[in-house]
Amino acid sequence: MRYDLDDLRLFLHIVTEGSITAGAHRMHLSLPSASARVRSLEHHAGVALLIRGRRGVRPTPAGTTLARHARDVLAQTARLDSAVASYTRSPGAPLILLGGGSAMHRLVPRALVSFLRAHPDTDVTVTESRTPRTVRMLADGEADLGVVLDDEARDCGLRMEPLGDDSLVVIGQAGGILAGRTALTYREAAEHPLVGLDADSSLRRWIEKHLGPHAPVVRHRTTVANLSVLVALAAAGVGLAVVPRRAIDPHQPVDVSELQDPWARRHHLLAWGVKAHAAPTATEALAEHLRLAALSEPGSHARGTAQTAVMMMDPGRRSEDSPRP
Repeated sequence: MRYDLDDLRLFLHIVTEGSITAGAHRMHLSLPSASARVRSLEHHAGVALLIRGRRGVRPTPAGTTLARHARDVLAQTARLDSAVASYTRSPGAPLILLGGGSAMHRLVPRALVSFLRAHPDTDVTVTESRTPRTVRMLADGEADLGVVLDDEARDCGLRMEPLGDDSLVVIGQAGGILAGRTALTYREAAEHPLVGLDADSSLRRWIEKHLGPHAPVVRHRTTVANLSVLVALAAAGVGLAVVPRRAIDPHQPVDVSELQDPWARRHHLLAWGVKAHAAPTATEALAEHLRLAALSEPGSHARGTAQTAVMMMDPGRRSEDSPRP
């Protein structure tokens, strides 16, 4: 049998209200018209759907079953309408988000999942990018938001705010070479076989830039493309690895030693482009999801108040006049 969607809506209203009159009113139908629709439903179903009494109506067992499935059918229909309608809307320009390899590990994916679920009509283009390139694109109006490193983004004139710690540590197999070592330098770590990221990765290039021309000779047993694999290899005892502390699963058994080199202490900043590609509200919403993702990171630190943390494009502008990012 074929069911009319308006008949199903009417039947649900009647069951909810406990009255054919009230259900008809919610559907903007006359009482005779609503009663005729209900009788037609019962005729096609071949069974009574309502028990009529002086104080209203209540569903029979068959009516209860029909109501339950009618809710599912109408909910699926609404989702179908929404999905098809999305192709008739003029697509807005996607938000453009840039970040380095470390930011792409957990932080950006976690923020994207929550943002895209909450904003089904807003798309996001995500690209891995080193801080110097990210700053240039933000300053040229070619991106909306970027996750950058503090030491490479200072004095760039962009609006920024602290996002989270991204300091580097040395990790190795639990009970292995690092047992009892709370801290060491990169030169000391390089005396042992290492595992590292691919040569063109943003973290590898950042480390090599700060080591300079007098960097120690390193034996890389292997190089890989992402931090998750790198941490797993170090935990398995293949070699030591230099990684952001935030990349370590707190439940993963590894030995962790502080990296004593000054360049190992670094922080992520959230940087804003000078010209938003999408609606400002969407940009602000994505920024908030990035903040929440950063706060959910293991060992995340408080970032202070937004008023004192935000660095605006105009350094002389008073913080109390600055809009909330």
